[in-house]
Amino acid sequence: MMKMIKIVTLALLFAGVFCSAAMAGWDPAEEDHARTTVDSFRVHSGLSRFFDNAYGFVVFPDVYRGGFMLLGGGRGKGYVYEQNNLVGRSMITQLNVGPQLGGQSFSEIIFFRGKHDFENFKKGNFQLSAQVTAIMVTTGMATNTDYSNGVAVFILPKAGVMAEATVGGQKFSYKPY
Repeated sequence: MMKMIKIVTLALLFAGVFCSAAMAGWDPAEEDHARTTVDSFRVHSGLSRFFDNAYGFVVFPDVYRGGFMLLGGGRGKGYVYEQNNLVGRSMITQLNVGPQLGGQSFSEIIFFRGKHDFENFKKGNFQLSAQVTAIMVTTGMATNTDYSNGVAVFILPKAGVMAEATVGGQKFSYKPY
């Protein structure tokens, strides 16, 4: 009986993480939510030099992530900007393996230093491995941070608690407008 409860709990967790509401067409409220998230990163984190100098960036206003026992994952929708113009959408999918328990939500932004780095992302086979570190956004933290292989990743926590010692990565898709 206990094993069945664990299986059902795990299935519900992953159903919530990997399933999202179906949307038909363009929703201006989503684009406004993306702009609001970009403004939050600009104002609260001191990332102005990245916004000023990056060729492009992708912002994920809401990434939801969870894990139970040895397996976890996450998913979120994002908006892709090339030279500060909205040019497409993206999806983030995360997979983590290792001891973990909990769930959390956060916003994530990825800056691309040059056109070549941005074009690699747009090819649709871009992924971040465990070796790429996302920097937690705190006031004034961006002064000592720089690009790694043409990419800089920042996370703004929103809610939840997650305990983990995992290895994993993030995979992204790109769809132009």
